[in-house]
Amino acid sequence: MDINKFDKILKCLPHRFPFLLIDKILENVPNISITTLKNISSNDFFLGHFPKKLVYPGVLILESIAQSCGLFCALNNQKLLKNELYYLSNIQNSKFKKLVLPGDQLIIKIILKNYIFPAYKFFGTVLIQDVLICSATLTLIKKNLN
Repeated sequence: MDINKFDKILKCLPHRFPFLLIDKILENVPNISITTLKNISSNDFFLGHFPKKLVYPGVLILESIAQSCGLFCALNNQKLLKNELYYLSNIQNSKFKKLVLPGDQLIIKIILKNYIFPAYKFFGTVLIQDVLICSATLTLIKKNLN
């Protein structure tokens, strides 16, 4: 893991273990898109969630999309983070196509669809080895902490 790149994620997002769901930035195209990665291990599962078969929760897949959207916002906002956070405000058209299992690597691709202050609207996909796992449209709202 490239610590400098991971430090950038930690500087941009308020989330921490065990709820930080992004391990790496693969690509950032300013003001257009971001691609991130989440490694899935057996430690990422909840024993009560399908106890006889480990299945990564869909809500955490959506949260990884939301965190990638927040990372995009933070990286593309020059005022960066001292007094701003991006909150998930809407999820539309979420679809789950395949199960996520231990050992999988989620590739999260986010494309900015629209920005009308203070709302950012994104289309996100999650892939494992070029196979679509999930897609959704998410809206994030920028809030000042002051």
